[in-house]
Amino acid sequence: MENITNQEELWEMKPKRDLEDHHYLTKTPGEISMLKRPVLSHLQPTASVDEFDCPSDLQHKQELFPNWHLPIKISIIVASLTFLYTLLREIIHPLVTSHQQYFYKIPILVINKVLPMVSITLLALVYLPGVIAAVVQLRNGTKYKMFPPWLARWMSARKQFGLLSFFFAVLHAIYSLSYPMRRSYRYKLLNWAYQQVQQNKEDAWIEHDVWRMEIYVSLGIVGLAILAILAVTSIPSVSDTLTWREFHYVQSKLGIVSLLLSTIHALIFAWNKWVDIKQFVWYTPPTFMIAIFLPIVVLACKTILFLPCLRKKILKIRRGWEDVTKINKAEISSQL
Repeated sequence: MENITNQEELWEMKPKRDLEDHHYLTKTPGEISMLKRPVLSHLQPTASVDEFDCPSDLQHKQELFPNWHLPIKISIIVASLTFLYTLLREIIHPLVTSHQQYFYKIPILVINKVLPMVSITLLALVYLPGVIAAVVQLRNGTKYKMFPPWLARWMSARKQFGLLSFFFAVLHAIYSLSYPMRRSYRYKLLNWAYQQVQQNKEDAWIEHDVWRMEIYVSLGIVGLAILAILAVTSIPSVSDTLTWREFHYVQSKLGIVSLLLSTIHALIFAWNKWVDIKQFVWYTPPTFMIAIFLPIVVLACKTILFLPCLRKKILKIRRGWEDVTKINKAEISSQL
């Protein structure tokens, strides 16, 4: 082997692995971690490599977070549209109709309606390309035909979509916990207590509202905990200790469970607001109705693909089986 004599060659060396490679599947975690490190024993003992020192020429050649470009752009677009939509409903509408100023709601209340919308949308976008890929494979009758470039790029960015979803979910939890700390909340609490006294009510307990709060908060906590497991297993040092079957189980099965719990969390939060005409400000649906649309579509498609008639065929195709009739038709149509 030719000796490596400069730092640029060291930086350009990037060990690669193929998770579907047979050798990788049969290696123990210790052997995998050994394989990931390039052997540099042929270097001169005097040569020292500092991982924080990179040649300036090579710094300009390296792209900054290339795999994060698409997920961040989608996040910004969804967050911006949701913010403007919520601003219209929560701030502009009362200002125009009744001249009431609720601009104090923007830093906490409005933002906390944007965060769950972005989080659950990004989580749905993690599993939507898998549904599309399964449909494409069923249509082609083989797994050896390349996916369209846009779908391949989307699938390669699923990890980044998931991590951003977890980030927004954590922010949503923190913002929700901060509600009682707000001065506006304390004033409203005093007003509610005064109104209760004025109405001569000794008990303001509402049974169904208590159950609603208990259930949706509990589901939100469990969903966030599962998202945390998904985020931790995405760390290379953790994923290297898992076999492909374990990693696939955590990322696919637990991920769908997290999406399901998040959707139910939003549905129970809505409770009876679906039929409340006051929720449709300027004939626009509430934010939670829009937020759960894409997750419900993904879950419905996953359920359909899990039917035995389709599931068996998808598994056969992914194991190498090919539908000869569809392949022949595709070849004939390409020759015409």
